[in-house]
Amino acid sequence: MIQKISRVPVKQVWQYEDKHLTPWLCDNIDVISEAIGVQLVNAEREQSTGNFSVDIKAEDENGDNVVIENQYGSSNHDHLGKLITYLTSFKAKIAIWIVESPKQEHINAINWLNESENNVEFYLLKLEAIKIGESAPAPLLSRITGPSEESKKLGKIKKEDSERHRLRLEFWTQLLEVAKGKGLKPFYLISPNKDAFISATSGTRGLAYTFWVNQHSVRIELRIDRGKGAEEENLDILNRLKENKEDIEKSIGEGLNWADLEGYRVCSIRKDFETGGYKDDQKEWPEIIGQSVGGMKKLMDVLTPIIKDLKLK
Repeated sequence: MIQKISRVPVKQVWQYEDKHLTPWLCDNIDVISEAIGVQLVNAEREQSTGNFSVDIKAEDENGDNVVIENQYGSSNHDHLGKLITYLTSFKAKIAIWIVESPKQEHINAINWLNESENNVEFYLLKLEAIKIGESAPAPLLSRITGPSEESKKLGKIKKEDSERHRLRLEFWTQLLEVAKGKGLKPFYLISPNKDAFISATSGTRGLAYTFWVNQHSVRIELRIDRGKGAEEENLDILNRLKENKEDIEKSIGEGLNWADLEGYRVCSIRKDFETGGYKDDQKEWPEIIGQSVGGMKKLMDVLTPIIKDLKLK
């Protein structure tokens, strides 16, 4: 006959965490091993770190230390802090938090810890007690979250994103200082950011002077975007400016890319500098920035009066 599973209050099975649950887990360490998929051995209770005592200290199959913190009720910051303290004190490679009711913020915290490149694995397990029919109660440890290849990959991506954002912020900070020194007034009130571009108005709606920075190149452009549904208007403005192409390119001293970007709303007049970008040696940035700002100044000097003559609304 098939029996139903029923939940039993944890304290009905182990009345006190320190006197009953911790000793039971220490004597039945294989239950934790099964929950996390890692063989644990040599479990010991109440190992002191000085001011605190970790509930259980064990070893994995490689002989590396494992710390285990148990908690009745809902997860809280105090126990998370203790877990990290035990981890560092014992130089452990695995940290396991067994809790009756994991909160989402602590699940998120464990996920974040697993995304970091610290060579430590964090597990969060939910503790329950169950019965099948009239059987004796049994423990049920469910893995809520833990390390994975995906979490490490995600952590690496986030680290790369953070570094890219830092470099771009520093690049724009230096470029804007040079731009202001060269008298590029539209950029006077622009603040550096972590994005791939910075823009300043040309004084006409939908037309902006824009710097783009990639890993190993910089682009300057007049970006033409009069808004949603303005594809034909954008192209018309580009073509009207293109009537002065010869004079514009002669004033700048080099050819430009007159991009109508078929299939896209935005049009632009652009110039790419392949001499370097934000990932190149920062000692080379002054030359890269100087070339880019110089090119933008020429572009603005020749285009600004022509744009005014278009008398766009």
